[in-house]
Amino acid sequence: MKTGIIQQSLSGFYDVIADEKIYRTRARGNFRQRKIKPVVGDHVEFSAENQQEGYLLKILPRRNQLVRPPVANVDMAVVVTSAKEPAFSANLLDRQLIALEAQDVTPLIYFSKTDLLTDEEYQQLLLTIEGYRKIGYQVYAAREPFNPDQLANLMEELKGNIVTMMGQTGAGKSTLLNHLAPQLKLATGEISQALQRGRHTTRKVSLLDVNGALIADTPGFSSYETFDMTVNDLPHLFPEMAKISAACKFRGCLHIKEPQCAVKEAVNNGIIMKSRYDDYLQFHELIANQKPNYKK
Repeated sequence: MKTGIIQQSLSGFYDVIADEKIYRTRARGNFRQRKIKPVVGDHVEFSAENQQEGYLLKILPRRNQLVRPPVANVDMAVVVTSAKEPAFSANLLDRQLIALEAQDVTPLIYFSKTDLLTDEEYQQLLLTIEGYRKIGYQVYAAREPFNPDQLANLMEELKGNIVTMMGQTGAGKSTLLNHLAPQLKLATGEISQALQRGRHTTRKVSLLDVNGALIADTPGFSSYETFDMTVNDLPHLFPEMAKISAACKFRGCLHIKEPQCAVKEAVNNGIIMKSRYDDYLQFHELIANQKPNYKK
């Protein structure tokens, strides 16, 4: 018996990476009976006489599972964030970050289009970036967005991890993927995206071994458009608030109207970014007013 990671699934076959080899496997019949569907990224136990005829025996517990792209056990997500065209939105970035925190995925923030900024705009952006770095987020924002040193640093960080890309339309996810993995030759630009959107293209997701990182070949992750967490979960998804909240007077403080709140004090003293706190209040409001989803 061997253990490995499902690298792609195709018409009932699962290609599993183990010991730097790829084994083609099928799922045992009892998987279907038990309604277990193997997913790309799953850690599995399998048996194989050779690289062409293996059988999946067991799916090991998943740490997380994304819907788009359908990948399990994602360790890191590169949040491709446009500095200009479309303009940088802290609110959108914070939505993406809390969605990743909720899934226990480590975010890496990568600013694209920094070369389109004036020197003054770039200096302004650096102040914001400093705020995110203080929280503990890794941020890539070189003046030349695809600077070789920056790409090499990012690759080093991704090595040994299962990775996906996310970001708004037009942020440059495909362009970054192409720089990291030129063999992809992904179609970039809005036209190809617009053409794809209307079609029911069930693209298979594969994990590409790029210098030791397994990167999903399809950018995705749109669950930052919905807020699946509760108002009580939300404060834990802002690491800088979670760190300080032990000093709040009330346990379970939501950092809104409560007196002697350490988080509000930190915002007033410039320790917590005001833009982050404003987004926290907005997200709290959105979650509190959400109608329950009975279709889940």
